[in-house]
Amino acid sequence: MNIRLALRASSIGVVVALSLSTAVASAAPGDFAWPLQPKPRIVTPFDRPDQNWLPGHRGVDLAAEEGRSVLAVADGTVVFAGSIAGKPVVSVDHPGGLRSTYEPVTASVTAGTRVRRGTVLGSLASGHEGCSSACLHWGIRRGREYLDPTALVRTRPIRLKPVDGPSR
Repeated sequence: MNIRLALRASSIGVVVALSLSTAVASAAPGDFAWPLQPKPRIVTPFDRPDQNWLPGHRGVDLAAEEGRSVLAVADGTVVFAGSIAGKPVVSVDHPGGLRSTYEPVTASVTAGTRVRRGTVLGSLASGHEGCSSACLHWGIRRGREYLDPTALVRTRPIRLKPVDGPSR
């Protein structure tokens, strides 16, 4: 389910629309942090496919060096730490039904471990497809719905500037 907010600047007929997933909208500000510190550069942004079965990028790729510590983005419980199709993966369930996934990460935690935001989950391995050097693929989902993880860690509020001219 999505929340959609539309604001209309009636004097010039401009519409600004913001769409937030209810999963992201329900997360408390400050509960989530970047999985790498300092804040990393985004190599490949989130690209939600129109249909779940279509190609897309269901997370973000973050620039980092091999061996760098990967951190839990929020409090939760590790639900998977192992390999999927030969890639090392760590997944953490968070309150509100969110699950964060990190790959390729060689785990230093095990399934069932309770973690706090900032807990080291493991170290970044090399070999993520599409990255010239090492990078972290970080995903967030609620159920089967993939979400843009950067929406949880944006630090600048969205501000609408006033429109010049008389208002109606």
